[in-house]
This record gives sequence, C-alpha cells and structure tokens, in this order.
Amino acid sequence: MMRMVMAVLALMTLAVPAGAREVSARVPVLAALQASADAWNRGDLDGFLSVYSDGAGTTFTGKNGVVRGKAAIRKRYILSYSAVFGPNAKGRPQRLWFTPKDFRMLGNAHALLIAQWHLDARNGVPALSGMTSLVFAHEKAGWKIIADHSD
Repeated sequence: MMRMVMAVLALMTLAVPAGAREVSARVPVLAALQASADAWNRGDLDGFLSVYSDGAGTTFTGKNGVVRGKAAIRKRYILSYSAVFGPNAKGRPQRLWFTPKDFRMLGNAHALLIAQWHLDARNGVPALSGMTSLVFAHEKAGWKIIADHSD
C-alpha cells in the first residue's frame, strides 16, 4: 500500500512542473505570434517573419511542399502575397489574426501550437482562413517557430 501511495505522489510531483511549464510557455508563445500578426497588419514582412528561427533547419510546409530557411520562407511570402509585399505592392495587407485551438509542450524547450489563421476581405480579395501547426523552440531570443505547416 505504501508503495502505491509513494508512486502516486511521485507521479503528481512530475505532473505539476509539466503543467506549470505549459502555462508559463503559452503566454510568451501567443505573445510572439500576436507580435508577428501585428507586423503583418502594418505591412512589415520582416517584422512578421521575426517570429521564425534564423536556423537553417526552419521549415514552412504548405500545399506547394517544404521550404527551408528563413530567407526562402521570406521569398515564399513575397511570391504568395506579391500585391502586398512584392516590388509592386499596392495597399495594406488583409488583416491577419489567429484563433488558438490547442497548445502543448513537447519537452522542456519546444511547444506545439495549433491555430486557425484568418485574413479579412480587403482590396477585392475575399476573406481567407486555414489551419496551422507551429512548433516553437525556446531560443536565446525567445520563442521562435522552427516548423510551420499551414494550409
């Protein structure tokens, strides 16, 4: 009986720090994503991309395959949203916001955020939305996206 009690207490002790880690990571991860959306809404592509890790292994996966590295991800956004971020940009971008759907820690220094992204209707472009799975890593500069899978 005593072994059972000790085992339950040990499991409870392990569970508390994991839950606390999740709570303490969720706020800065969501804040980083909000800062990225705010930059998008200002038409600041580099500010939007500042949430992505500078690491060469950072990936964006979408309907056209996998793109590796922040510079290639930047180029992808310029091509996909050329009316806003391309050389002949016209007007403000569609307003971007996220609706978080799930958040969980993947160990001590990584987190998974699943969210729905939304772009409002603007400049004759219809409203759009889709899902995204973002893996964040806790780096010296804060929480950064290392893997983005968006549709």
